[in-house]
Amino acid sequence: MVVEPQVRCKLLDLNRSFYRHFARQFADSRSTAQASLCEALSAIADGMTVLDVGCGDGRVARALEQMGHRVQYVGLDASEPLIALARTRAETLTHVTAHFVYVDVTELDWPSALPRRAFDVILALALLHHIPGRDLRQRTMQQMASLLAPSGTLIISTWQFVSSERLRRNIVPWAAVGLDERQVDPGDYLLSWKRGGYGLRYCCLIGEKDLRDLCQSVGLSISSLFLADKGLNLYATARVCR
Repeated sequence: MVVEPQVRCKLLDLNRSFYRHFARQFADSRSTAQASLCEALSAIADGMTVLDVGCGDGRVARALEQMGHRVQYVGLDASEPLIALARTRAETLTHVTAHFVYVDVTELDWPSALPRRAFDVILALALLHHIPGRDLRQRTMQQMASLLAPSGTLIISTWQFVSSERLRRNIVPWAAVGLDERQVDPGDYLLSWKRGGYGLRYCCLIGEKDLRDLCQSVGLSISSLFLADKGLNLYATARVCR
């Protein structure tokens, strides 16, 4: 099904509000780099240009610094408070040259906000499952693919939250935001948040087949795919089909 424009806008607004109000609590809940993140970042080498789409508080830039990489890094996020945190927390970086941009990648012209037009590595970590509707996810993926340098790599992760009994308990009926499950796609969920207050956010479940189909639809070929963090995160590395 195609999610109606007004429903899509409502879901996007829900997440914008969540990451505006709970920016610090969310960032602090992910303060340490998981081993799986470091494994995913192993494709990055000194001298590369890196675009981090949905960068949050810039934890990837800090992880790259801890790994000793000297890279040119650009981080994007639709949460102004998270971008502010990212800039503050990047002040001590010495190897990584970091530039943070407040921009929403669900807007059509977001690539125009970038300081460059090609990147060796593009990261879309915990991003796609916050974008409602296959068509909008596909457009965002296509735009990211178009920003890859020749032989560039796109590294993706999606959240497999239904594999956790604890996280399944956070699923809330759509009626809590005035919607009906018939108005959203299969695999769309409303999840509660209880750190520092009560919040709601939209997530969709993107499994292996969904991710393969999405990559194929925009001319990307997955070269590696693995589950990590006790099955909570699905990672994929993709390149443009030549």
